Amino acid sequence: MRNTFFKMTTVEWSEHWNDVRKLLERPGPFTHPDFEPSPETLKVVQENIKVLVIGAGGLGCELLKDLALMGFTDIHVIDMDTIDLSNLNRQFLFRKKDIGRPKAEVAAEFINRRIAGCTVHPYYNKIQDFDESFYRGFHLVVCGLDSIVARRWINGMLLSLLNYEDEMLDQTSVIPLVDGGTEGFRGNTRVILPGLTSCIECTLDLFPPQVNFPLCTIAHTPRLPEHCIEYVRLLSWPKDNPFGEDQPIDGDDPQHITWIYEKALKRAAEYSISGVTYRLTQGVVKRIIPAVASTNAVIAAACATEVFKLATSACTPMNNYCVFNDIDGIYTYTYEHEKKEDCLACSQVPQNLEINATDKLQDLVKMLKEMAQYQMKSPALQAMINGKTKSLYLHSPASIEEKLRPNLKKTLTDLGLITGMEIAVADVTTPNTVIFKLVLKS
Repeated sequence: MRNTFFKMTTVEWSEHWNDVRKLLERPGPFTHPDFEPSPETLKVVQENIKVLVIGAGGLGCELLKDLALMGFTDIHVIDMDTIDLSNLNRQFLFRKKDIGRPKAEVAAEFINRRIAGCTVHPYYNKIQDFDESFYRGFHLVVCGLDSIVARRWINGMLLSLLNYEDEMLDQTSVIPLVDGGTEGFRGNTRVILPGLTSCIECTLDLFPPQVNFPLCTIAHTPRLPEHCIEYVRLLSWPKDNPFGEDQPIDGDDPQHITWIYEKALKRAAEYSISGVTYRLTQGVVKRIIPAVASTNAVIAAACATEVFKLATSACTPMNNYCVFNDIDGIYTYTYEHEKKEDCLACSQVPQNLEINATDKLQDLVKMLKEMAQYQMKSPALQAMINGKTKSLYLHSPASIEEKLRPNLKKTLTDLGLITGMEIAVADVTTPNTVIFKLVLKS
């Protein structure tokens, strides 16, 4: 499909859809039970289906190309990043002249120029910049992200759009999410029907563990450029960063990355270590594994195929998780990942939060960050005490954080918390406030 994409400049576009029509106008052994062959189906895809692509990087470029060539003409893409020289080896919609420009805008221009009738609408934004009404306007969402936090956030947003009547899910409110991810020569594709199948939070344990270096090596005997970067990230940032005490590192903020990069360069020079670069610094901070173009192409094709299935019913959608590995040969395996009954995001079960009554608030914050089922980044906590909403701890703004910081050293009992009390927790991993019911153990 990639070669077809680059050659198709003078082709009669009506002829291009012949292969797509064969899928939509004829019955087959793999079609969905509800599928009715019709020449009108292609017209529905071209005129009525509105698709949102999140990410215009390695996966995103492939997704935009695949979806446009499948007949989708109303495509929207969100990406908060700009084009870097290192992107050009695999993000094929970009050229050297585009360096510094927003990825979403350049990708949209390329597709709109090359594929007749297709309109890609770009948004140079964060996904958090848009509200529920924006996301409710799409029929399907497909992700090509390198951020677990962003995946969790859009997962939470689509779950928040669900409507329940008498505790029964209104399936017309379900917006399918197709998610793809790559890691070197490995990748995965999954289909999520919010409220019906397992969601991103249900599968948090499937994300690969982070590579950690021994602290003694980082502090005393660094040998690699990564050691110098980790030293600044773990030890220098909490003490010396100029952006405010307790300000978390934002891997997408150029000011944060530049500060870490410059400090790491100085430390590397002290130990005669070479190889510290801005790109490596961002890769270490964001835990980025180098991308492989062929893996991106395979996973994006799988994702686009699932979008096509969901939009047309020409084939039964995947159920619901597929892994891909081409390190030694090619291996794929598809299985159903079951919905987690007590999932923090998609279950309708109230969440109990068990902790010792003598523990301090900082222990509760640490638990929300480190326990596998939560994995929060910077939780902010509020509680209803004596009929009034009381802020227990907030990470920002700095003035409020400073005022509430003493609470971290207080026990939960001293703060007036008791068993059965509800605690509201907000975090960057979700657009929704999570409500916990506190269970204090003596």
